[in-house]
Amino acid sequence: MSVSRPPASPLLWVPTGYFTMALGYVMLTSVTAIMFKNLGMDNGRAAQYSSMLILAYTIKPLFAPFVEMYRTKKFFVLCAQVMIGLGFAGVGLAMALPGYMLFLMGIFFALSFVGATQDIASDGVYVTSLDSRAQSLYCGIQSLSWNIGPIVASGGMVYLSGLLHTRVFGHDAAVFGPDWIDAWRVIFFLVGGMTLLMALWHARVMPDGARAENTPTSVGEGGRILLDAFVTLFQKRGIWRMIAFAFLFRLSIGFLEKIGPFFMVDPVSKGGLGLSNELLGIIYGTYGLAAVLLGSLLGGLYVAKRGLKATLFVLCCAVNIPNATFLLMAVYQPADLYLIGAGVVVEKFFFGFGAVGFMIYLMQQLAPGKYSTTHYAFGTGVMGLCGLVTGVVSGYLQEWLGYVSYFVFVMVATIPSFVATWYAPFHHEEAPAGGGAPGKAVAA
Repeated sequence: MSVSRPPASPLLWVPTGYFTMALGYVMLTSVTAIMFKNLGMDNGRAAQYSSMLILAYTIKPLFAPFVEMYRTKKFFVLCAQVMIGLGFAGVGLAMALPGYMLFLMGIFFALSFVGATQDIASDGVYVTSLDSRAQSLYCGIQSLSWNIGPIVASGGMVYLSGLLHTRVFGHDAAVFGPDWIDAWRVIFFLVGGMTLLMALWHARVMPDGARAENTPTSVGEGGRILLDAFVTLFQKRGIWRMIAFAFLFRLSIGFLEKIGPFFMVDPVSKGGLGLSNELLGIIYGTYGLAAVLLGSLLGGLYVAKRGLKATLFVLCCAVNIPNATFLLMAVYQPADLYLIGAGVVVEKFFFGFGAVGFMIYLMQQLAPGKYSTTHYAFGTGVMGLCGLVTGVVSGYLQEWLGYVSYFVFVMVATIPSFVATWYAPFHHEEAPAGGGAPGKAVAA
């Protein structure tokens, strides 16, 4: 008689599951922008093409209910990870073909939907396999593991691409063009292999995940649930001001996200700082992301101590005002790596410190109600839409304005963030200090 194995410890699959999610997401939506830039694409198209890959993650609430209708959540996680691993390997192969860019964009666009499905299914495994106490216990590990993904992708892989380009393939780091194909093919083969290894690991240790109570049993029922979720969302008091907040809070960051790395690697003659990929990976993808993690930790403690309503505008200032560091660097174009690193760390630290207010606001003010998970996903989708829109136009604006004038524009773009934050409604009591579920509605 076969004996069923006890479930594996969450420590065996929570860290690797969320790391794998983040690795694919950052490779698709951030690292591709650097790759396009290296391959000789202008800032406008490089920012546009990589930003378009955010679309699937923005609209994933629309197809999330249907993922749970068939098989298990683990099945979808494994299928997604195998497809992502093979897809990245396919990117490496496609780059050897003439006219490869059309193939690349087709594969990337398909992988973005597969990646969004992986996110939905992985979150589902986490929520349905762990009770509320375990979810709270592993929440920090979950967040830390996800944030290791950007460090590996934006830091490690970008650094390695520069190292391969110059020291292995013997090309000039300052020249953008087809010579970069060799290095980036290796990177995509490597990331594809890592993702396939994670799929094999999760096949062994990840639980199946239970079906949620409101899982639809048919496409028609799923559509009705989605419709009801959107109807109830727009019936909430102050919903349009909440949506404005969700879209505008990180508006200036959306304009800065793609252009910041371009500014770092563009030559001094074009107004940039002339950094290599290796230095970009170290400064922007490692020290910068470490500063985000530290800022997020301290920002969370600050909100827990003072309360969100009392601190939200301060958090908005923290997100937006330090963007001025890029304006200063564009004006003076420092060559000192310590000054450049300090500028990036300051901006990233305060972004991490202030950005926690956005997520807490969505949890406590937008999400509460019958469809809290769907409404929270809608809020993060609106944030993603902001990143998509700003990313698509940012490169073209920068080319038109030049770096100094563009970073002045970024500072002007902070004004809508301040207005939306000032008028953001608070209709629910805040969660008690130390965490907890969103509070009850406050009487009008």
